[in-house]
Amino acid sequence: MSRPIVRLYVVFALLFGVLAGFTSYWSVWDAESLNDNPKNARSIIGEARVKRGTIRAAGGEVLARSVRAGGDTYRRSYPRSDLFPHEVGYSFLTRGRAGLEQFYNDDLAGRKGEFSSLVEQLEGRRREGEDLRTTLDVRAQRVALGALGGGKGSVVAMDPRTGGVKVMASVPGYDPNDVDQQSTFRRLIGASDDPLVNRAAASSYPPGSTFKVVTAAAALDSGKFTPDSVVDGSNGKDFGGVPLNNFGGQDYGPVDLTTALTNSINTVWAQVGTSLGKDTMGKYMRRFGFYKDAPLDLPRSERRASGEYFEGKLLKPGSDRIDVARMAIGQDKLAVTPLQMAVVAATVANGGVLVRPHIGDRFIDADGRTTKKISGRSGGRVISREAAGQLGQMMANVVREGSGTAAALEGVEVAGKTGTAEINPAANVNQPWFIAFAPVKSPRIAIAVTIERSDGTGGEVAAPVAKQVLEALL
Repeated sequence: MSRPIVRLYVVFALLFGVLAGFTSYWSVWDAESLNDNPKNARSIIGEARVKRGTIRAAGGEVLARSVRAGGDTYRRSYPRSDLFPHEVGYSFLTRGRAGLEQFYNDDLAGRKGEFSSLVEQLEGRRREGEDLRTTLDVRAQRVALGALGGGKGSVVAMDPRTGGVKVMASVPGYDPNDVDQQSTFRRLIGASDDPLVNRAAASSYPPGSTFKVVTAAAALDSGKFTPDSVVDGSNGKDFGGVPLNNFGGQDYGPVDLTTALTNSINTVWAQVGTSLGKDTMGKYMRRFGFYKDAPLDLPRSERRASGEYFEGKLLKPGSDRIDVARMAIGQDKLAVTPLQMAVVAATVANGGVLVRPHIGDRFIDADGRTTKKISGRSGGRVISREAAGQLGQMMANVVREGSGTAAALEGVEVAGKTGTAEINPAANVNQPWFIAFAPVKSPRIAIAVTIERSDGTGGEVAAPVAKQVLEALL
């Protein structure tokens, strides 16, 4: 064989190897990423003739359904478009998919595997999707959106025992019925207020003093502190060469940790965080779910990890760039999602055990039989039951006599924590927060509320929103 032919053979063999490698990568290892890409309409083309399953709220209300679109094709319709656009998402031939429509596409589109599809074809049966029943509460969602009053922000409420998400409000929203209209879609993509973004799971903000719940959990569970441990709450203490002030410049003497949480004393919790150190704080943050994507049943592109960020990148828990004193009070470079803070509250409420949140509840076939039950898997024990109980009582004191009194309910004990992250102190622009669970003795709901760029505090603007939603759910 001549040398030129050998060279040509080697070149073709290499090209074939590269082709096979990339094909394997895209079809096997990165298949999930391809499926999660909302621009991937290839798989939707073959589903235009499939009647997709109906998506319903917990009470049975229709959130998404298929309607005839001419010939033997179907088109999606969203009757409750004003309530759940980000959770339900959309599915259109021209735009791809998002939300639950994307995450549960195989079930909604009736994909049951190659063998089942072959049997259906041989029997002459048309493929039909299964219905999805969710955990979403229509009435409470409406209350949450009304309480936000059109202002940018988010509310997440979930059952701490099961992980079922009851409310996931994100403002501003959009109408998924209009997404397949090119002009509307262009306007939504170009909008400065990002209406397509689910602020509950994909946007992150500085948590302010709500993060002190995480610091307190680490302090109590590690055994280094108790609710009665006394720490100096003097104003202007030095951390890393820079003085740290309490809210309003208030100066406290020696106080116990319950008082420190009730009054949200920065210098106390900064000392606690410093005493625990980065490694211990990082360990408990990871247990709570920080530093990784929230395990919610939404596409990967619609979820964001919570943690310390620098120049847009998530830092490692032990990074030298972390100022542990300021991180411990919810400052430094922390950026968290409302979903993550709802999980924090839910974990304390659930006796220290994290239950992974989920929106889907079960799939039902055409005969009304439940074919798949979706339940929240345990994320493991985060803190001991004793520590969770102690922390719950400390949080209850915040609502009884601290900064969270605006969330108090008549006849129902609420445990909560306010937060007011300063965005632009000179212009009095804040990121107010409130996280809570109720009832304290037998928790059924955990909640997180945040408002974008407000001139109020967490106790003034976020806690009242939480109160309305808790009332609706309890």
